[in-house]
Amino acid sequence: MPKMRSHKASKKRFTITGSGAIKRGQAGTRHLAPGKTQKQTRQLRKPSLVTTADRKRIKQHLANL
Repeated sequence: MPKMRSHKASKKRFTITGSGAIKRGQAGTRHLAPGKTQKQTRQLRKPSLVTTADRKRIKQHLANL
């Protein structure tokens, strides 16, 4: 049976915290910034946690981390 490989794109996008939660970057910061308020863009810089519905699927992508 071949080795389990971790998904390279997911490895770059997510980090696993010490408690096992998964951190991700916020969407909506790449372009169209003038249409957003300064408060919105500032708050989008902070990382957020992955929801429980997606956690299982993403942990499978990050199998060997």
